[in-house]
Formats: sequence, structure tokens, C-alpha cells
Amino acid sequence: MSLLSFEPCNRPYLQENRLSLKLDFELKYLLDYFEKALCERFRRLLQLLILGAMTLIHFCGIITFSLNLILFASHCNGGNILVFPVDGSHWINMKIVLEELHTRGHNITVIRSSNSWYIPEKSPIYTSITLEMDQGLENFFDIYLQEHMRAQREGASLMTFLKLTKDFLSMITKANLLWCDATTQIFQNQTLVKKLKDSQYDLVLADPAMGPGALIAKHLKLPLVLNVRWITSGEGHFVLAPSPLSYIPVPGSGLTDKMDFIQRVKNMFFYSIVFFQEKFLIGPIYADLCNRHIEGGCDIVSLLQDADIWLFRSDFVFEFPRPTMPNVVYIGGFQCKPAKPLPADLEEFVQSAGEHGFIIMTLGTLVNALPKEVTDEIASIFAKMPQKVIWRHKGTRPSTLGNNTLIVDWMPQKDLLGHPNIKVFVAHGGTNGVQEAIYYGVPVLGIPLFFDQYDNLLRLQKREAAKVILLDNVNGPNFEKAIKELLYNDSYRQNMQRLSSLHRDQPMPPMDQATFWIEYVIRHKGATHLRTQAYKLPWYSYHCLDVLVVLIAVIMGLLFLVFAVFRFLFCRGGRNRKLKQY
Repeated sequence: MSLLSFEPCNRPYLQENRLSLKLDFELKYLLDYFEKALCERFRRLLQLLILGAMTLIHFCGIITFSLNLILFASHCNGGNILVFPVDGSHWINMKIVLEELHTRGHNITVIRSSNSWYIPEKSPIYTSITLEMDQGLENFFDIYLQEHMRAQREGASLMTFLKLTKDFLSMITKANLLWCDATTQIFQNQTLVKKLKDSQYDLVLADPAMGPGALIAKHLKLPLVLNVRWITSGEGHFVLAPSPLSYIPVPGSGLTDKMDFIQRVKNMFFYSIVFFQEKFLIGPIYADLCNRHIEGGCDIVSLLQDADIWLFRSDFVFEFPRPTMPNVVYIGGFQCKPAKPLPADLEEFVQSAGEHGFIIMTLGTLVNALPKEVTDEIASIFAKMPQKVIWRHKGTRPSTLGNNTLIVDWMPQKDLLGHPNIKVFVAHGGTNGVQEAIYYGVPVLGIPLFFDQYDNLLRLQKREAAKVILLDNVNGPNFEKAIKELLYNDSYRQNMQRLSSLHRDQPMPPMDQATFWIEYVIRHKGATHLRTQAYKLPWYSYHCLDVLVVLIAVIMGLLFLVFAVFRFLFCRGGRNRKLKQY
């Protein structure tokens, strides 16, 4: 009864308890679920954070390693190079090589004069050693060039030739004397000599148009690499390799590799001038310096022949075929690269000519302007032409200048030569300009002024890729005839483009060859295995005259012996016959 009496009042309590237990169970289940879900999400988030951190660390490691390779690896493997350049257009060549060496991590020190024209004392690519020179060469060259052009305008004659030759030899001798005096400053300055030795240079890179670079290399006992076409006594091949005068023209002779008898006589005459310059003008200057500062003495020719590598600024697309040596590397056109876009104003100017294209004219770094009467005649011819003209000219503005001609102090020459609308390059025939014209395939109208320029242009003219006008023949009709022939006779452009194709078809670009061989000398402490021993032979041994004399002596001895034997036998036979008769 009691249970029955309590049942009505306990049922709600039991239902409420069951509901509470159910709610507790569901709540606990939800809490467990959320706890597991949160833990799983947190775990995944933590994994992502760890993975991200590891990726970031790995990426930073790659960046750090790459920066180390870029900043330190090339620097550690770079060489320490002492450079002796020559001023003027030669410096332009040397600077291009130095810029490339700098990008490859090499440390560069340049020796310069205090009154240098083009070589700055401060540069981001090199440190400099400045030598005090009281007298500069710039005014001396200017006077010579003006006199040279004036004499050329008077026309060719024996007296003009003798005067120009005398002035040229005097100028070259003066330049070498000044640099020898400056080099003496180095050798007499023991502090500077000690600094040079302590710097532990790997090699000397020199332009041998002046001789001090070779002297410094000899004094410091360093390998020598030459950036060369010209040496102290002319073209470098003549002291480097066999140079038969029967088919190798001497610079200045105006000859090709095909000579008749009279031309070979002329070639011998020009070689005698080079020989005189070497033996009696330039040689004694450096011999005196060698005797005072080089142990055992020396001469400038033997110092140049001892160079490890000759980086020759030429090639056989441009040069006539000739004998050479294994330590010669031909880098003609090394300064050339694919053309870059022109500045907007210049591009607009050249495009305004349309299909007629444009012409550029420049006379190099040493000549600012031709005589006034010449520039006026050239300007009047340009004014009548449908082409646009860009003319680097620093002299008096020509009075006959046309609206189609733009006068500039400087032009991006290589980019203009590489432009598709270029038609003709009017130039003085310097090595750089000729090599660039070959690279870009642009026909040349040459006006040679001095030095090697006529010979350079002659090589292009022989290949029918250029026309040449001598300065005394530059007038309106001649200039107009020549430039129209280049413009409207397509064979000149085709021939030059064929030369360009030959020049570009190489296994390695010339600049890469130059840097490879410089670094080759650094790695191997020289390249003496490439140097011939022929230079150390006396002239009679070189030509085997001593062998020839011995052979002749032996043959004559044998002949005399045979003659003596026969004479003895015949005489004895004769005496026997006489005895029988008696």
C-alpha cells in the first residue's frame, strides 16, 4: 500500500531525473565532440604553422646561399690584376675589357698619368695609381694632327711624305720618352714598388703601344697579357711571328697581300722605316731604362716576345691571312654587342626618313672636325639627299648644313650601326669603327686621316665592302659619287653582310675568349708553354745558316777528297806509263 501510495508522487521525479541524465550525457557528448574538433583544428593549424615556418626557413636558406654565391664566390675566385693602358681610343678598348673582368669578380688597379685625357682617377670598377707627368700628350697630338691634315690637303709628294714621316717618328719618340720618365718614377719610389709587390698581383694586363707595362711586369716578375694591335714599333705581328714581306704588307704601305715586284720593293722600303724606328729611336730609350732598373738588362722587343698571351684586336675576316703563334688569341670585334633601342628623340629622327633610311658620320675620338672648306662641301652634299644624317662634329657649324642633318657632340654609334634603317657609315677608318661596321654589316665610306686608317679601309675596299676617298680628293663631286654608289649599289651591303656573317660564326664570342685566357693565365701562373723558343736563337741559327755552312763544308770536303783521290790515281797511272816507255 505504501508503494502504491508513493507512486503518484515519485513518477515526476524519476522523469525529471532521466531528463537531467540525458541532458548531461548530450552535453558531455557535445563537449567531447567540440574538444576533439578544436584539438584537431588546432593540431592542423599547428602543423600548417610548422610547415610554413620550415618552408620559410628553407626559402631563406636558398636565398642566403644564392647571395653567398653571388657576392662571395666570384670574389674569392677573382684575380688581382694590374693594368697599364694607353690613353685615347686605346682606353676605350681597354675599359670594355676591364668592365667585363669587374663583373666576373676581379680586382683591378690601373696605372694612369696625372693629365690623362680619358682615364678617370676614380671609378667604380678599379682603383688607380696616378703618375705625375709635367707635359701631356694631348696638345702634342693635336698639333701633329692639324699639320698632318694640312699636308694631306696639299697633295701627295715626296717632300710631303718625308715631312709626315719625320713628324710621326718625332711624335712617337716623344711619347715614349715621356712614359719612360714616368716609369722611372715608379722604379725610384721604393714605397710604391713595395706596395706593388705586397699587393700580390696575379698578372699585368698592358697595351704595348707604349712599353712601360712590359717593363713593370718584368720588374715585378709577373705574367704578362697584352691587349694589342700596335706595339712601340708598329704592328705587333712583325716581332711575334714570321712575316715574309713578299705577301704581308707593312702598315702605311697601302698594299694588299698580292704584290708585284715594284710593290714588294715599296714594301721593303716601308719595313726599313719600321726597322729604323725600332733600332735607333724607340729601342735605345727602353734599353737605357732596362739597364738601370732590370736585372741582367733587356730590350723592349724581347720583353714583348716574353708575353704569355697576346689578345689581338683583329681577326682573319678583316686581316689578310698570315703566319701566327699559339699564344695569340684573336678578339676582333670584342666590343660589339646587339644594338639597344635608341633614345626616343633619336629614334623619331631616324624614322622620319622613312624608306630612305639614314647615314651616320664620325671621325673618331682624336679629330673633332675636318678643315672648314671640306665640312662645307660635305654638308652641302648631305643637304641634297633624301636620307637623314647624324654627324658627330665639334668644329664650326657648316654654313651649308641642311634640315636633314643633325649635328651632335656624341652619338650611340654601335646602337645606330645596329639599327635596321642604317644605310652608310662615313668614318675615318679606325680599328674600332671598322670592326663595328663589320659586326653590324654596314658599308663604309672611308676618309682616312692618319696612322693605320688607310690600311684598315683598304682591307674593306679590297673585299668590295667600302669606298675610300683620300683627304686631298674630298670635294663635293667625289664625295657625292662615292656615297651614292654605296647607297644604290646593293653589292656593297651584301658583301659587308657576308663579312658580318663570317665574323659572327665563331664557337665563342671574342669577349668570352679574352676573359677566358686572362683567367687561364691567372689559374696557371702564366702560359710559358705557348711561347716559342725561336726568339732566343741568333739570326744565323734561326735561318739554319750555321747548318748550311757545315753541310757545304762537308760536301766541299768530300768533293775535294774525291778530286784528290782521282788526281792521285791518274797521276800515278801516268808515271807508270812513262816508266814503261823508258
